[in-house]
Amino acid sequence: MTDPLIPAWFAITVTAVFGGLIGSFLNVVIWRLPRGMSVVHPRSACPVCKRPIAWYDNIPVLSYLVLRGRCRTCSTGISLRYPAVELLTAAAFAGVTIGAYQGVYPAAILPLLLFWAAAGIALALIDLDHHRLPDAITLPAYIVSFVFIMLATALTGDLSRLLPALIGLIALSGLYLLLAFGWREGMGLGDVKLAGSLGMTLGWFGWPQLIVGGFSAFIVGAIVGIALIIARRAGRKSGLPFGPFMLIGAAIGIFAGQPIAGFYLTLVGLA
Repeated sequence: MTDPLIPAWFAITVTAVFGGLIGSFLNVVIWRLPRGMSVVHPRSACPVCKRPIAWYDNIPVLSYLVLRGRCRTCSTGISLRYPAVELLTAAAFAGVTIGAYQGVYPAAILPLLLFWAAAGIALALIDLDHHRLPDAITLPAYIVSFVFIMLATALTGDLSRLLPALIGLIALSGLYLLLAFGWREGMGLGDVKLAGSLGMTLGWFGWPQLIVGGFSAFIVGAIVGIALIIARRAGRKSGLPFGPFMLIGAAIGIFAGQPIAGFYLTLVGLA
């Protein structure tokens, strides 16, 4: 980003704080959405004493530290996962902002990456907990991705990005659809629905990002699966949720797809 109107340190700090607030909301989404509950009503409350949580006890990370990880009213322990999600979201928001300032990608696409940072964390944790990717997130992701991609394309004036975005949508959703029917124990329709919007996003960044991001999901999944088998935490036929690997692979493609592709082409003598 050349001569930014907003200093990098200020933008990164603001997005990190905003990410922490979003992370607090994601905790609600991760818990309630798979259970068919509203994410906006009723107010968050202690699951033991049922007392609604006051706003000053709902400040990301800080409230957890002040309360020493316990409910103010009944002293019931609060899971460490809540501040962990808030910190992870803050770090993800700061990370994608740093990428824009470092010129890894155009700043115009930053809103879409912030969306994926939040949606990705929610989807990954829900998939790990329940082995499903809810339509309430995966389907709206198509609309959000399309709108922000068109906006970023208009701001950058680079229409050549639209064709790879379209091909990415078709190619990844088609690949995962084939896998869902041919490998029913390993893929679900939730993965198929997620694949299309991820493919559209990766394609907009470029061919290296799309290819590396698409294949990285399977490489990361294989590494984790082998590690779990070696650690005797899983067997050869154990079902692992694939959504987190898809999201990690997409992140690898966006942030490192270009250098990874360049390294590979150099290694095989094509560059």
